[in-house]
Amino acid sequence: MEVCLLYKDRDRERLTEGSYSDSENMKKDLNLGVLFHAAGRKLIRERGEVKKVDREDPFLVDTMEKVVMVPLLSRDEIEYRQEIVKDCFEHEAFFRELYRISDETLKAWDFLGRSAVERSRKRSPVTKLLDDIRLLHLFLDSLREIRSCLDGETSETESLSRAVFHSEGLRSFCERFRAAFSDSREESLREMLERISFYTDGEGQKGSAAGQEGWTKKPRIVLECGLEDGLKFSSIRLVEVSSENMRYYPYGSTMKKLQEIRYAMAPGSFKVEKDQKLAEQAKHLEYVVTRFMVDQVMPEIMAEFQSFFDQLRRQTAFYLGALHIRDYMDFLRIDACFPQVSDRDIMEFEELRELVMGLETRVEVIGNTCTLSRKDLLVVTGANQGGKSTFLRSIGIAQVMMQCGLPVAAKAYRSAVFPGIFVHFTRREDASMNSGRLDEELRRMNRIVEEICDGSLLLLNESFATTTEKEASVIACDITRALTEAGVKILMVTHLLSFAQRLYDEEKDLPASRVEFLSAERKENGRRTFRMIRKVPEMTSFGLDLFEEIVGKGPGH
Repeated sequence: MEVCLLYKDRDRERLTEGSYSDSENMKKDLNLGVLFHAAGRKLIRERGEVKKVDREDPFLVDTMEKVVMVPLLSRDEIEYRQEIVKDCFEHEAFFRELYRISDETLKAWDFLGRSAVERSRKRSPVTKLLDDIRLLHLFLDSLREIRSCLDGETSETESLSRAVFHSEGLRSFCERFRAAFSDSREESLREMLERISFYTDGEGQKGSAAGQEGWTKKPRIVLECGLEDGLKFSSIRLVEVSSENMRYYPYGSTMKKLQEIRYAMAPGSFKVEKDQKLAEQAKHLEYVVTRFMVDQVMPEIMAEFQSFFDQLRRQTAFYLGALHIRDYMDFLRIDACFPQVSDRDIMEFEELRELVMGLETRVEVIGNTCTLSRKDLLVVTGANQGGKSTFLRSIGIAQVMMQCGLPVAAKAYRSAVFPGIFVHFTRREDASMNSGRLDEELRRMNRIVEEICDGSLLLLNESFATTTEKEASVIACDITRALTEAGVKILMVTHLLSFAQRLYDEEKDLPASRVEFLSAERKENGRRTFRMIRKVPEMTSFGLDLFEEIVGKGPGH
């Protein structure tokens, strides 16, 4: 059975399939690790107030990273997942139950030997049969527990699961599950397991270890066959298999002796325990019959549910991670919205904030509002330490979150779906570099150019600032012109003021310019507002403001 809570028509086994080609640089430059780790930690509330952060769940962190880094590439895919996220926010207890059940089931299965090492280990046929029976019990109990959540039969999820799910994905999951694990199927499986319960319960006689009275189960196996020459059996057919409760008495007790006399007097009966060969044959018959019964249902159950619990845990983990991120945004008073998918010429947002900075510093982050309609290139200039790089990261993070179905940190966000997102941020020189910084930047840009395609999004942050202004401006001009002509949308922050001024001069008189210019706002007294405004590029980054601020504090600062 497929879960299909991440994708409408399939369960993707390899979550890294289709991931961003520049994923490692994206995670590093956008600092997405902070987001992934936030997804793995639940906020513990008492009386509506956050008291502490729960211990991190590594599986949630790993799942969030894998799912987020595989972008959705269509409006339908994004809206399909967004609707399930909304249901998760409304039915938190239900999703937590599904995650708990699947997680505990897989851990119990690991104990029974689910791994390849355990499966290849030499085990006796009897041990393998016992493990198969225990696995059937495990699956049956877990599936029954999931259906109880769906039907609202448990006290924790009653009010939630009986509510109407709005998302197509969750409604379809419930319908598929009820069809795959119906009441009649559960009853049939339980009846079969009860009939062979003698095989697992026979050795667990209650009170036997202490020499006390108790109950045990004994098999009742009825075979039908014909006789050939030499009294050989032919056409053997299994007629009945059942387990009968029988009173157990310690050997040597009066009741045990009376019990043995009663069975000895029954017509056509005899005790096999007194003959070792007969006892071995009886045990073998019990094994063969039980193995036959298990083999009638085991392949079907495994084919249908073997990967089900893996997928259920992985997919519900993503939605719990989304829930944790939403809780952090509420706690930090960061507005959240579900972004709208537009055509490729539109990108607009209201009060967009840099979520990762808020999660990391726990301080209020300034939001920005911007409309980039029919623009292929955005150039952001302005004062040093004015929030330009933060602004660029906020767009990159929001776009990544949008394309995995998550809400973004804004009052409103509307953008196209990009088949590829690439980042090129300036890097500090470190010991791992075996050449100059410009060479390193150009190598990274070359890899991007080789992989980028029409309709992609490229974020440039202070690129090529490691060489002279004149040389860097030429490089930036050639690259931006070539990529925008190839259909790539570029958002860039730059201190290459001559490049920005030249570009502005070329575009200012065009009736429908495809270039937008923003600047980090700076008040007359030098104060930064960390907001981006439309403004003609200036030939200064106001670095003296910072110099005066530092020097003005006096020695030691």
